[in-house]
Amino acid sequence: MTLKGKRLLLGITGGVAAYKAAQLARLLVKAGADVRVAMTDAATRFVTPVTLQALTGQTAWTDLWDPRVPDNMGHIELSRDRELIIVAPASADFLGKVAGGLGGDLLSTLCLARRCPLMVAPAMNVEMWENPAMQRNLHTLRGDGVFLAGPAAGDQACGEFGMGRMLEPEEIVEEIETFFQPKLLAGKRVLVTAGPTEEPIDPVRVITNASSGKMGYAVARAAREAGAKVTLVSGPVGLASPAGVERVDVRSADQMLEAVKNAVGACDVFIAVAAVADYKVKNRAAQKIKKGAGGMTIELAENPDILAYVAAMKNAPFCVGFAAESERLAENARAKRAKKKIPLLAANLAQQALGAEDNEITLFDDAGEHPLGHGPKLQLARKLVAHVAGMLAGEKRARAKA
Repeated sequence: MTLKGKRLLLGITGGVAAYKAAQLARLLVKAGADVRVAMTDAATRFVTPVTLQALTGQTAWTDLWDPRVPDNMGHIELSRDRELIIVAPASADFLGKVAGGLGGDLLSTLCLARRCPLMVAPAMNVEMWENPAMQRNLHTLRGDGVFLAGPAAGDQACGEFGMGRMLEPEEIVEEIETFFQPKLLAGKRVLVTAGPTEEPIDPVRVITNASSGKMGYAVARAAREAGAKVTLVSGPVGLASPAGVERVDVRSADQMLEAVKNAVGACDVFIAVAAVADYKVKNRAAQKIKKGAGGMTIELAENPDILAYVAAMKNAPFCVGFAAESERLAENARAKRAKKKIPLLAANLAQQALGAEDNEITLFDDAGEHPLGHGPKLQLARKLVAHVAGMLAGEKRARAKA
């Protein structure tokens, strides 16, 4: 697992969202992390230290003056062997303390005395979040290198709606996993297409390709984990957007092409994972076609080839194609890469991957074939991103020698 063996300190401050910290602790432990907990006095009003101790198997610390810590210096000792401090929820009061360099309790003092990075997951009322003083504090925290996980917009415990809702525990785990991934694409801009396209026959019927979008979404997440700024152009799927990724929703191949055209000029890498329908209905019906006694004939026209369009651009980005084949994988993949004139193509057998959580991918480039093996799609996406980063580094070295 990504977090196996990682030494984390989970800080919990006062707020209704503190109940989610118990689930977060459970997920982190399940992911293999060593989790130590430090709580403010206000946090204990919402969730007890006993609960966190039971979930982590370690003492949940609350007292700045706890005599069990050597030299009574919990604010020093408790974080020295940690790789990351995560405060979730992080209240407005706590964020203001850290931004202002104040430390009147164990958690805030511990964060001031830390040597490891700090990540905070804000949780507060929308008006508190939008308050100018809070925004100044956030600006200071970002400038000081503090990582912000969220918040999100949504219904709040007070009955209001807006920004300030803490990310869900699963989303915070994703942010922590992202933190620990090597930043192989730092400074790069990556454009990914994912999912199927739908080509309308009439207002209720479509032609489409079978695609869950899971592989494309995994690639977008892996690129963002690697430090890239990622735009995801997605066909219709039932998936949540990867954290930190800009998503553009489309339906048809023509819409996907337009979205790609709008974004591709600013990108360094284009990864075409989407299962774009090869054909569209030439004369779609304006109204629902009624079922008749006989058959129905549909005239089709070829859809634009989005990957070929991007690859043929002047100053084209580094292009990666995907091929889902049903037979003769290597033969068809090599032929598609040659036809598209792209440096890298990832291929898999469609019958093994459609809708599944796992995949088996082989990469094809000028150096030959590179099997990535079988495994979860996110794991394979990370391997793909690492391969892309290596090829980009090789191109940079080649240009330097020229």
